[in-house]
Amino acid sequence: MKRLTFLLVAAATTVCLITFMASAPGQPDGQSAAPYVTEIPHGYRDWRWISSTHEAGDLNSLGAILGNDVAIEAYREGKLPFPEGTIIAALHYRNVPSEENNRVFGQAQSFVPGAPTNIQFMVKDSRRYAATGGWGFATFTDGKPADAASMKSCFPCHEKAKDTDLVFTRYAP
Repeated sequence: MKRLTFLLVAAATTVCLITFMASAPGQPDGQSAAPYVTEIPHGYRDWRWISSTHEAGDLNSLGAILGNDVAIEAYREGKLPFPEGTIIAALHYRNVPSEENNRVFGQAQSFVPGAPTNIQFMVKDSRRYAATGGWGFATFTDGKPADAASMKSCFPCHEKAKDTDLVFTRYAP
């Protein structure tokens, strides 16, 4: 009787373990990790400034590059590759002339951020984003994530910056 009870408990345990493992390949709900970042990281507006960007041409964009504490420490120490948990945010705005400033200067020379265009993120998680060099990429417009098809161009472009762990932005202390 003890042997039969033991076998039944062992069999039930095995079935439960197989079911659990089959339904959870890395995610509690049984779905695999999204290949891109799907949620805006909390508190990014309070992160520190890394650098600014200006992209001319069709983009006509000004950007503020911010980093979480892990990113700032890595930049200050010149640490490459960036450590796990690094998050870099790029806040992009239309580049517009400042009529007010230009009146003061007496000529057209001042540009300021206009309407926001998008926010982009890079999140370092080598296990979750192994297929994209250890980085998760994201673009959000009006708080909504870009569709997966548009995100496919991120990694191939950033892959060209292998010497700097796929990051384009330099620290401007």
